[in-house]
Amino acid sequence: MDILVKTQSSPAAPGRSMHRTLEAEVARRTAALAKLTHQLQIAREDERQRIARDLHDELGALLLSAKLDAARVQSQLEASAPAALELLTHLVATLNHCIALKHRIIEGLHPQALTHLGLVATLEILAREFAEQTGTAVHCDLTPVKLEATAQLVIYRLVQESLTNISQHAHAHHVWLTLGCGQGCAHLSVRDDGVGFDTAAHPGSAHGLAGMRFRVEAEGGAFAVESTPGAGTRIQVRLPETPQGDGLQWNT
Repeated sequence: MDILVKTQSSPAAPGRSMHRTLEAEVARRTAALAKLTHQLQIAREDERQRIARDLHDELGALLLSAKLDAARVQSQLEASAPAALELLTHLVATLNHCIALKHRIIEGLHPQALTHLGLVATLEILAREFAEQTGTAVHCDLTPVKLEATAQLVIYRLVQESLTNISQHAHAHHVWLTLGCGQGCAHLSVRDDGVGFDTAAHPGSAHGLAGMRFRVEAEGGAFAVESTPGAGTRIQVRLPETPQGDGLQWNT
């Protein structure tokens, strides 16, 4: 006698299958969103570079021409029109301020020093200007690293943003900026002795940290933040010296 056994599929199986499908879809959309965000970051940097170039070439030429014209008129008025000469002297000083302002705007948009002087010299300039503007002592220990231009710009932007956060939130007296290499990676550390914050109580987006993390991870690097209330903050970054590695995990 044949025995028929009726089997039923587990009711949980369709649920597990749907869960896996949803996980795959979330992963796919997350990857697509990350790629889109990275492309937007690149487009923004390209636009910044274009604006900086226009300011340098066109506005720079206009300001220089105006300054030279004013200087020529100034030499002709030295004896004949003292009153006009005083006004013209003030105009030249104003033009000099405009030229200096143009330079600061250009460096903020796209650091020319990064192209012409390299990463270490550019970070030294950034640290020196920060110290002069805020009165905060900056201690630099910087050695050259081998990074692609995009990764160097990531390092620059991260230090720039870190120093901005320190000036606005940390109330620090000292900042330690370290750049070096080891085990095929460039290592960056930005540490301050400011008020710090509770990393567990603040979302990852606090003070632009989420943007920093994304920039680093988009270059295949690793990003970590250590902070304790009253004990300052330390930001650490590792970037592969070979372009676009498989990505790094931060080992604590």
